[in-house]
Amino acid sequence: MNRLVRARPLLATGWGPRSSPPVAFVRFRSTDAVDPRTEERVADECDVVIVGAGPSGLGAAIRLKQLAQKDGKDVRVCVVEKGSEVGRHILSGAVIEPRALTELIPDWKEKGAPLNTPVTEDRFMFLTEKYAIRSPITPPGFQNHGNYIASLGQLCRWLAEEAEALGVEIYPGIAASEVLYNEDGSVAGIATGDVGIGKDGTPRDTFSRGMELRAKITLLGEGCRGSLTKTLFERFKLTEGVEPQSFGLGIKELWEIPKEKHQPGLVVHTTGWPVDLNTWGGSWMYHFEDNLVSIGYVVGLDYKNPYLSPYKEFQRFKTHPAIRKYLEGGKPISYGARALNEGGYQSIPNLVFPGGALIGCTAGFLNVPKIKGSHTALKSGMVAAESAYVALQEHQEGQGAITLSSYPEALKKSWVYEELYNARNVRPAFKWGFWPFIAYNAIDQVLLGGKVPWTLKLGHNDHEQLRPAKECTPIDYPKPDGVISFDLLTNLARSGTNHNDDQPAHLKLRQPDKAISVNYNIYASPETRFCPAGVYEIISKEDGLPALKINAQVCCIAALNCEDQLKPWLW
Repeated sequence: MNRLVRARPLLATGWGPRSSPPVAFVRFRSTDAVDPRTEERVADECDVVIVGAGPSGLGAAIRLKQLAQKDGKDVRVCVVEKGSEVGRHILSGAVIEPRALTELIPDWKEKGAPLNTPVTEDRFMFLTEKYAIRSPITPPGFQNHGNYIASLGQLCRWLAEEAEALGVEIYPGIAASEVLYNEDGSVAGIATGDVGIGKDGTPRDTFSRGMELRAKITLLGEGCRGSLTKTLFERFKLTEGVEPQSFGLGIKELWEIPKEKHQPGLVVHTTGWPVDLNTWGGSWMYHFEDNLVSIGYVVGLDYKNPYLSPYKEFQRFKTHPAIRKYLEGGKPISYGARALNEGGYQSIPNLVFPGGALIGCTAGFLNVPKIKGSHTALKSGMVAAESAYVALQEHQEGQGAITLSSYPEALKKSWVYEELYNARNVRPAFKWGFWPFIAYNAIDQVLLGGKVPWTLKLGHNDHEQLRPAKECTPIDYPKPDGVISFDLLTNLARSGTNHNDDQPAHLKLRQPDKAISVNYNIYASPETRFCPAGVYEIISKEDGLPALKINAQVCCIAALNCEDQLKPWLW
């Protein structure tokens, strides 16, 4: 057998946030007689492994090392990040609430954190097709005094530098593909995915075996609908006893606009048009440094009309006179999309399992009325780190798996839970309709600050709201003008979401026949419209019958997460 095995662990190579991948452990040649996927994986060990280099993961890593440094302890912390660099999978342009950052790194200003544009003005508007009506009262969630408009990706890269300076090991370009378990069923760490597998599922000459990264504690900060987190939901029944999670799809573009139109610090949010008043939707426009504007639109995935296209609603939104005036003469720079957890307080799962915990948006800490989750994610990572550090110090060999039982209780005593609790009724109130929703939240949020003695329930899964196509009217979307609005392929070229054609699809059909018998025949294949990357496509087979094609080469996080609009049996 002609094979080269390098037993040197991946994490011993010193591969950092901006470096290239190390040489593969196992290089496969097509003449090999044994399937290389059966090779034993190289393994490495650490105290804590963190999946995801977002705010929660980096916050946890920094806090762990701060505590260890204070006590003179040696705690090995490793962060794996599937993006090619830290911040690569985080969309640019967000309003950052610095509360948690100040708690983590009090001198962040002096250290040069990239928060350079303080919010100077908030506007909240109700849109009709032709008019914009500015609200005389800015809802509490949209009051951003003391916050900053910045690139969250740049902030994460800065946090990564701070983490590395403390001794955290960060490995971008490493996708965690599997949860590892001990014999007692507790989580033992993660495994990275094999690479070099062709579209037909067989290894190519470029095949490299993944590796195992075993840890005493595993913290998952994958973001909304993380692939590993979903397996833990099922295995440890983490969602039992809580409300079903509700999701939104946020679609964003980054623009450079003419200097005379740019208003650094301006924050604009809208509701109403272009979606109908029975559909949860709204927009944002943030002016930050260098004449840049982040503009985007969120649609709740519990919409009813299967003909609705979140992407086309966003493109239509930009043509509104109150929005178009800022974009004319400018140019789009990048495009992206992201799924959002919108269930809030009622949908927070059980946060711990034997051997680890959930942090950040993986657990659903988004504050829906604020459309912000980076500050709560960062704080949750810090709280989890504090619990993990104590548990590591108290744990003795032979005691079995570590369970971070103090983490949920500590989080409940923090401002994160207070904030989410006070916002808990905003999203569920929309089930009564737009105007009752506005009236209710004027009382709940504006007058009482969320301190009411009841808790509303959303009461449904998103996909249960979708109606058969025959009961709905197709939506006639305007043709993109190529100046303000764009077709999907044009924007995909700005997204960077393009992968090798010769790779297996990340999405698998559990019951492929129902993609046609149910989704196509009854719902007119909504997946071909809700996906912001064109992953799903209906094609004609040789016999003329329709079939669902999955375009893995443009698959992105939002496409993977939007599965919740489909019936559960599909994926």
